[in-house]
Amino acid sequence: MDAPAADMEHEHNKIESEEKAPAHPCGLCDTEVVHKIAQMLLEGLAAACVDSTTGAIFRTRASVAADMRKEMIEYVTQRSETFVADTLILEDRMEEEVSDHPYDITSDFVEDFIALKRNLWGRVSGWLLNERREDWVDDMVQDMELSKFWLINQRESLAQTLLKNVDLNNAFHCGMKFDVAEELENHVPQCKFRSVICNNEGCNARFIADHTEKHDMACPFKIIPCEQKCSSDGIMRREMDRHCLTVCPMKLVNCPFYPVGCQSSVPKCTMDQHISENLHDHLLHILRSTRRAVSSDKLEGLAKQLEKSPFSSQLAAACDPRSLISAVKGIEAKLEPLQMEVVNVSKEEEAHSPSASSASAEELHNHNGDAK
Repeated sequence: MDAPAADMEHEHNKIESEEKAPAHPCGLCDTEVVHKIAQMLLEGLAAACVDSTTGAIFRTRASVAADMRKEMIEYVTQRSETFVADTLILEDRMEEEVSDHPYDITSDFVEDFIALKRNLWGRVSGWLLNERREDWVDDMVQDMELSKFWLINQRESLAQTLLKNVDLNNAFHCGMKFDVAEELENHVPQCKFRSVICNNEGCNARFIADHTEKHDMACPFKIIPCEQKCSSDGIMRREMDRHCLTVCPMKLVNCPFYPVGCQSSVPKCTMDQHISENLHDHLLHILRSTRRAVSSDKLEGLAKQLEKSPFSSQLAAACDPRSLISAVKGIEAKLEPLQMEVVNVSKEEEAHSPSASSASAEELHNHNGDAK
């Protein structure tokens, strides 16, 4: 019995639709992931060669490399092509969540291949835990790289195929397809998976356009403002730590009067301002360290007398404990005895306290040594 006309028309339209499926896929991939998979493939091949010849007398790693490469390419390609179906079948049986990252998936393929090629010696011995195995695998990788046994462009081509087969959500490759080549040509310059080069001078890193901001946030060659907010035009990110710890004018440093009691840490470029604004406090620290037997009130009075004296500019010029102590002694020697009533009283009190005088002399010697 003939099918109704409506059904015939539906089937005809369906066939036409299938024939007109987009013939120009974009195919661009995350180049960083592709390169990572390509490197893993070489390491996996080396491991398979080592494990399959361990303990063998007549077989060497180099002698099996060519056949092993062919077998591995066929194995991982087939696994990637059946990945979707296998995932659907095993989805209900999996107790733990499995990574959907293409690198992790393809790495599992390679590990399974290595396990298949492991000979009896490797299965029954503690070979896998042997440090020599890792060394031999590394040596095999280096030998294959030096001899160009499996070129990087060949491995990346395979890596792209594997990635596209297992990247179900198109998170690491472009799934766009176009009816005509012109549409594809217009798309590629805008595709987020297109390869770009960093614009920062000195950086030759390549990455996909979608990762531009991510790379820029970490690029060691990026010129950025000083983290300590100094007035420099900008510092290369990789030089920032050295700049902040050495030459930055905003580097925090201890006050020169730290040994005698000032606990301030200030930017290096504002140290002169700090010393000028805190002259009175620094003077008190000096007086306390050299005249321990004198009361705080009398030391306060002495400090004020010294600051009001005609020679107070000598105090302002002092930039460290040693120079301030010298300035105090110089002013005391120049002023008339009546003008230095507090000083004289202080000296009399110290004279009645030999131990204090001895202690202060020793302390002064120690602080002078620190100042040096």
